[in-house]
Amino acid sequence: MSHITIHTEDQLRSIAEAGTAELGWDAPAAAVIDFAARHFSVRQVAVACSMADAVLPHLVSTRLPEVDVLFLETGYHFTETHTTRDEVARALPVRVIDVLPEQTVAEQDATHGKELFSRDPAACCQLRKMDPLKKALSGYSAWFTGVRREEAPTRANTPLVSFDESHGLLKFNPLAPWTFEELTDYAAAHNVPVNLLLAHGYPSIGCAPCTRPVAAGEDPRAGRWAGLAKTECGIHL
Repeated sequence: MSHITIHTEDQLRSIAEAGTAELGWDAPAAAVIDFAARHFSVRQVAVACSMADAVLPHLVSTRLPEVDVLFLETGYHFTETHTTRDEVARALPVRVIDVLPEQTVAEQDATHGKELFSRDPAACCQLRKMDPLKKALSGYSAWFTGVRREEAPTRANTPLVSFDESHGLLKFNPLAPWTFEELTDYAAAHNVPVNLLLAHGYPSIGCAPCTRPVAAGEDPRAGRWAGLAKTECGIHL
């Protein structure tokens, strides 16, 4: 990918400060996206999407059509997730880009042994998610994520906009104040593609080997890396 990045780190930090002052803690998602569109062109921003739903790509594309949507193709996704990815590419005015790890699953197995995810899930996430995303984001000035505060205690203080220290660019979280019900209501109202697993007890969807259904009353992300101390892949820490 080739993108022209014209913003310095100081400029990005300044935009983040302006965004915080203008948007506060709970501005509407549309206001967050409008703010981003005033400061960045469509080729300077990317949307990260796990393909649990396409609410975020839909929202961003209404203001920034043909925006790049980054899908972390780990090689371990559910069939339903791939189906959603294909539907998003077909139905929305966006450019879906598969972000690939350096190694295929077979190559990783040969290097690190089979099922690294069960022995060292942090290392697996680093190789198949975090490193590829960092490389993919290096050509942009800002990115949008679908992180919501209610998902987990680790996400409760998510701001609408901030300077992303780990990736060196601006990070917008326009859905941060949303509830799961608001997410699904928006998807239904706008006929937005939704992963079929959402209706079968999977409010948070990751790689198939590391994701289980969530019981009533459990934390929405309780099904991720179940039985382990791990609760985040590391991208949003």
